[in-house]
Amino acid sequence: MTGNVTILGSGSALPTFQNSPSGQLLTLGDKSFLIDCGEGIQLTMRQMAVKTGRLYSVFISHLHGDHCFGLIGLISTLSMMKRLQPLHIYAHPDLEKLLRPQLDYHCQELSFEVIFHAINPRKQEVIFEDRTVTVETVPLKHKVPTCGFLFFEHHRKLNAETGEFYHESRKRYAYISDTMYSEKIIPQVEGVDMLFHESTYTEEYNDRCKGTMHSTAKQAAAIAKAANVKSLLIGHFSARVDDHQQFLHEAQEVFPNTQLAVERTTIEF
Repeated sequence: MTGNVTILGSGSALPTFQNSPSGQLLTLGDKSFLIDCGEGIQLTMRQMAVKTGRLYSVFISHLHGDHCFGLIGLISTLSMMKRLQPLHIYAHPDLEKLLRPQLDYHCQELSFEVIFHAINPRKQEVIFEDRTVTVETVPLKHKVPTCGFLFFEHHRKLNAETGEFYHESRKRYAYISDTMYSEKIIPQVEGVDMLFHESTYTEEYNDRCKGTMHSTAKQAAAIAKAANVKSLLIGHFSARVDDHQQFLHEAQEVFPNTQLAVERTTIEF
C-alpha cells in the first residue's frame, strides 16, 4: 500500500509570501493524521479541499507557536462544519493548559469532544496504536521539549506455526521536527520509506544552528544517508533564504534522493 503526505506549511517561525508555518497531513490507508498546526494551516486545508472527515488525530511536536498557533482556529472551524467525532491531540501536557481556556472562552458550543493525550517528548515510546497504525515518539534536541514522530502502517497476520497474531510492517514515515544535528535518531529512523527532516538553514548560515538549535539541509541529508532511508523530504525553511533550490542542491550533494517539502503538494511514498 502507498502512503502520502500533504504539505500544508513548510516555513519556519517567520511566515513569508512563499511559506506558512509548519503543518503536514499524513495519510496511511484510510486514516489521516495532522502533524503540527501552525498559524493558517486550516486556510491551506480549505484551499486544497482537504477532506477532514478522516482526520482522527493531531500530533504536536513542541509548543513553539509556529507549530501550534493554528489549533484553536482549526477546532473552531471543524465545529462550524458540524464535526461529530472526537479529535485526539497528542502533545506536551502544557498544551492542554494553554488551549483549554481558549476552548472554554471561544468554543463553548463545540459539536465534538477534544481529547488531549499528554506525551513526554524526551522519551521514546509508543503513544498511539490501533489495528493498522502505530505512532512512536523520537526525542530531539531543541530549545524546548521536542519530539519527532515515527508512523508505522502495519497489517495483523496470523503465525501459522505458533497460532499467534503479529504485526507485519508496511509503510513507515518519520517526521523530524525542530532539532539540531543529532545522530541519536539514526537507529530509530533506519530504513524508513520517507524521512522528513527539518532543514532550516543552508550552509551559509551554519553558524546559527548552535544558537537556534536547528539543522542545515546538508546535515539532514547526512542523517538520511547514515540511516539508509529510501527518500528524504526537507522543509522548515528559514525566511533568510529566498531560493529554496539552495537547500535542495546542498542536500542532494550528500543524499541524492531528496526533495523539497513544497506547500500545497501531496507526495506519495
